[in-house]
Amino acid sequence: MEAVKISPKYQVVIPKKIRESLGLAPGQKVQMVAYGDRIEMIPVKRISDMKGFLKGIETTIEREADRV
Repeated sequence: MEAVKISPKYQVVIPKKIRESLGLAPGQKVQMVAYGDRIEMIPVKRISDMKGFLKGIETTIEREADRV
């Protein structure tokens, strides 16, 4: 966890370690979500980057009769 300072224009700089670990690039969009007294930034990914991210997920679950 790293602390950042909010500029007079309400801007923040994402620390280099975090940018590199998440592979963030200039111009990339992020979603901002407020949870109580905290803010989360979630990188927006292209749908083509999502290909295969569910590989290996367990899909053999028992379904309700009306959901088949």
